[in-house]
Amino acid sequence: MSNQSLSKDSLNTLSSLDAGGKTFHYYSLPKAANTLGDLNRLPFSLKVLMENLLRNEDGTTVERSHIDAMVQWMKDRHSETEIQFRPARVLMQDFTGVPGVVDLAAMREAVKAAGKDPAMINPLSPVDLVIDHSVMVDRFGDASSFKDNVAIEMERNQERYEFLRWGQQAFDNFRVVPPGTGICHQVNLEYLGKTVWHKDQDGKTIAYPDTLVGTDSHTTMINGLGILGWGVGGIEAEAAMLGQPVSMLIPEVVGFKITGKLREGITATDLVLTVTEMLRKKGVVGKFVEFYGDGLKDMPVADRATIANMAPEYGATCGFFPVDEQTIKYMRLTGREDEQLELVKAYAKAQGLWREPGHEPVYTDTLELDMGEVEASLAGPKRPQDRVALKNMKASFELLMETEEGGAEEGREANLESEGGQTAVGVDDSYKHHASQPLEMNGEKSRLDPGAVVIAAITSCTNTSNPSVMMAAGLIAQKAVQKGLKTKPWVKTSLAPGSKVVTDYLKVGGFQDDLDQLGFNLVGYGCTTCIGNSGPLPEAVEKAIDDGNLTVASVLSGNRNFEGRVHPLVKTNWLASPPLVVAYALAGNVRVDLFKDSLGKDKDGNPVYLKDLWPSQQEIADAVEKVKTDMFRKEYAEVFDGDATWKSIKVPESKVYEWSDKSTYIQHPPFFEGMGEEPDAIEDIKDANILALLGDSVTTDHISPAGSFKPDTPAGKYLQAHGVEPKDFNSYGSRRGNHEVMMRGTFANVRIRNEMLDDVEGGFTKFVPTGEQMAIYDAAMKYQEQGTPLVVIAGKEYGTGSSRDWAAKGTRLLGVKAVVAESYERIHRSNLIGMGVMPLQFPEGTDRKSLKLTGEETISIEGLSGDIKPGQTLKMTVKYKDGSTETCDLKSRIDTANEAVYYRHGGILHYVVREMLRTA
Repeated sequence: MSNQSLSKDSLNTLSSLDAGGKTFHYYSLPKAANTLGDLNRLPFSLKVLMENLLRNEDGTTVERSHIDAMVQWMKDRHSETEIQFRPARVLMQDFTGVPGVVDLAAMREAVKAAGKDPAMINPLSPVDLVIDHSVMVDRFGDASSFKDNVAIEMERNQERYEFLRWGQQAFDNFRVVPPGTGICHQVNLEYLGKTVWHKDQDGKTIAYPDTLVGTDSHTTMINGLGILGWGVGGIEAEAAMLGQPVSMLIPEVVGFKITGKLREGITATDLVLTVTEMLRKKGVVGKFVEFYGDGLKDMPVADRATIANMAPEYGATCGFFPVDEQTIKYMRLTGREDEQLELVKAYAKAQGLWREPGHEPVYTDTLELDMGEVEASLAGPKRPQDRVALKNMKASFELLMETEEGGAEEGREANLESEGGQTAVGVDDSYKHHASQPLEMNGEKSRLDPGAVVIAAITSCTNTSNPSVMMAAGLIAQKAVQKGLKTKPWVKTSLAPGSKVVTDYLKVGGFQDDLDQLGFNLVGYGCTTCIGNSGPLPEAVEKAIDDGNLTVASVLSGNRNFEGRVHPLVKTNWLASPPLVVAYALAGNVRVDLFKDSLGKDKDGNPVYLKDLWPSQQEIADAVEKVKTDMFRKEYAEVFDGDATWKSIKVPESKVYEWSDKSTYIQHPPFFEGMGEEPDAIEDIKDANILALLGDSVTTDHISPAGSFKPDTPAGKYLQAHGVEPKDFNSYGSRRGNHEVMMRGTFANVRIRNEMLDDVEGGFTKFVPTGEQMAIYDAAMKYQEQGTPLVVIAGKEYGTGSSRDWAAKGTRLLGVKAVVAESYERIHRSNLIGMGVMPLQFPEGTDRKSLKLTGEETISIEGLSGDIKPGQTLKMTVKYKDGSTETCDLKSRIDTANEAVYYRHGGILHYVVREMLRTA
């Protein structure tokens, strides 16, 4: 049953349709058009938002003026109107889900402390949490890898999983998909997503578009199924599940026209890397991207989902594909019931949400791609938008090495970024690199050279959901084995599909044995190498890298390759299709030119080239035909049950969680300590010290890394002091339920560069009162002891990357009152506000360089103590070491009225708790 009654429906749009033998009511866009005028050319994604407004019109959070603003958008192609979006559901993964459930448990504690029933804290929207980010590649390359890794995962994460099992029984409207099942986005695409949702409300069955927000930025993958959804911070997702609408400006929508067909030998991965490069160049941050054009007619949903998945990489809020026959075909293949398919088709056609040939909506701006022009590509060495054509790959790495050795960091960036990531060809192959290192593995002697591929991982939601590229990888493996090729001994190989269906069809295709022979044994079903869970390299390989200070490579079929993310010792990371991952595992080095150089020798001693192994489109199509509906139905029949180990986890049946002081995974967070019924008055920031002075493109991985950490870090020292040995540290991501670890991990990425220090990498700063260099956490605690407020200063694109709530939570707990940057990534900006941290933006032409900041200045910010309004101008005063001062205006990046309310309350969760207590 719904928690709200039917819409006010001022436009009288409530209608009915019959589908699958049932009658459904819905809020009709064509009926609204009778009053508002033609809505047919409104972008499909905005039609979904329009329906959301019609269905939720209540005269307060959604008014008629909001609906009228959507119509006006068609004339202006942009809008400054703020609307309230209510998604149908929320999706979580465990890295972000655990702290989300910790917060819910802490909110129950706060409600109990206020003398009210803690059970009032419950998700009001359906929530699915998929445990997919905790498996690590500890074991690889043999038949027991999967079993061993799952056993290690269950042992390593016992406390977290006990906690999630408690949440599963303690909260209503909350389902958990156990570990060893799949990646949340692939489970969402293959099973959870409905395209059209329905619920019983006031005696009627209301049908409406399936929409969602998720606590992972790649939630956008579901856009490939005609479902509008995107990633939000865990904080915003918690508010959405507790009934708070998602506040947003009506977005600009960029239309991306797709024409033509992919050429022989070109994959969906090559297509998405090209799309990502084009859209990054175009500039779509904070905008919707919607794909249209007759090239969509034959584009399967798996390819659409691959493109939609990488919306965060091209910077868009979402990458939406409208519903059409391909949608129905995919839903049928993946085992959705016939009644659901009938509803999807009938509803989409009735609402004008069905893509018709030649239809071109009105867009803010457009760009176009003929798929026939796409070429084989990778992306790297550290950003997903820096595409490199496969034919230029060797030269790209050579140039990278040359400029790194010469210390020309800026020149390297310029060269690698020219032509959108294409690099100059023709660098002298005889260029002398760092000396290679001797290597002995399994009794076999060899050498490890610069450019060595030490990790080759078929992993991540982006590509493992796509049968065409997975079957292509299987075909290459099969042909390689037939010719007697082997992967190089220093390559750590792994196969981590996004769902169990993948291994079913690889087996049916006859490819799993060949992949196993090359070392691509199943290591787990989850997000592994792409999230930093690549596990340790063999000791001999790590020693060789360290001894020679070698620049080595990973090649992975993922979507993220930021510095320090995949593995601390691997400086260059390249995104590639699964078949290219296999090819590079055979080649063993990114300096092998796959167009010209052989991958090895066959049984007769003849050279084997990539062209000898690469499958034809027909071979791939024949293999994909073996993917059957029964596979999906079998694997998803008991998707919430889990294995015997999961089922055996015992948890107390209590409304309030029983916190344990001894736990190093789950701790009661301090966010609600001392919270009064009314928020404290906000004060101006006076004489703050700068905690970190950062450059451009600082990601949430830099701010709050997810991967492993060393014993000498603040987090490592904390765990050792609590009896945890380094081998049991696990990762930052798995420790997100413990604020003590996460505070210490904030700004602790091994590759972050604080410009307050000269040529120092890692989470360090200068403690200004003494001039001493120390860990950022240690400095922040010293400042807190002195009662000194802190700010962070940064460049462009601050907070790009994953929708990582701890990047904001950790910032707050370190005592940072404000971040001042040149521009922000959408989710991180929202998360900062959600934790009561003010995001401020330099005006055009002013930045840390023009102000000649060294980090030793003090910063004062005026204008916070008044009435906080969206977009207001504040004044910053910089006081230099010599006593001189300079002032400049800053723009508040509190963009909406709701955000202003959340900030005044010290954060979104504080607001929700106070509202619940007020109305209880």
